Amino acid sequence: MAAKAAARKVKDKWKAKEWYKIHAPKMFNEAEIGDTPSAEPEYVIGRTVEVTVQDITGDFSKMHIKLKFKVTDIDGSDAKTVFVGHDLTSDYVRRLTRRRKTKTDHVVDFYTKDGFKYRIKTMSIADRRIQSSQEEGMRAILTQTLNDMGKEKTLSEIVKAIVSGDLARDLAKACHVIIPIKRIEVRKSEVLEFGEGEPEPIFTAEEMAKPEALVAPAENVAEDAPAEEAPAEDAPAAESE
Repeated sequence: MAAKAAARKVKDKWKAKEWYKIHAPKMFNEAEIGDTPSAEPEYVIGRTVEVTVQDITGDFSKMHIKLKFKVTDIDGSDAKTVFVGHDLTSDYVRRLTRRRKTKTDHVVDFYTKDGFKYRIKTMSIADRRIQSSQEEGMRAILTQTLNDMGKEKTLSEIVKAIVSGDLARDLAKACHVIIPIKRIEVRKSEVLEFGEGEPEPIFTAEEMAKPEALVAPAENVAEDAPAEEAPAEDAPAAESE
């Protein structure tokens, strides 16, 4: 009897919840990226959702790039988000770092033209061992290159360069004076401080409709919600931090 009452209570609790559609920010044309349940709208604030670039654009070649968004506002049944960073899938990173490859990681914090403090973590892949002096030289070049870029480009422009592969190409080219790097990947990024205003869309409606337009040329490739209100396992689109 007690078990039946408990089951009824759980059922009623879920019945009382509403579903909210999660939208990417203006930066990604406010595309719908998932949904999440909650008994109260305020519990949705602070939840995060990860989707791949393929999920948003349909570009299969970008399925290894994960974008991270955080819910900041509720408008009716729509949850509004902001971009908070990106990451590469673990299997993609493993394929790059095979045997007899040297991987070095670097972290650079810099400010964008529109006032965002952005952290970028790069991963350099070389066919031979990188000496400590060469690594220090690469770190200095990466830091200078990204700081100079931040003075000229907005957050949207830099994120677009990450997604297209242009940023990785430019960084590899800059480091070539130190060592002929086989490949540089922008492994992860994170918005540390928000600037003023909302970043502009990084893709036009035409580009979103034609995923092949997002692919870089071949030579370019070198606050938390309460625990009890976290989404259930059958709704993995969003999660509480």
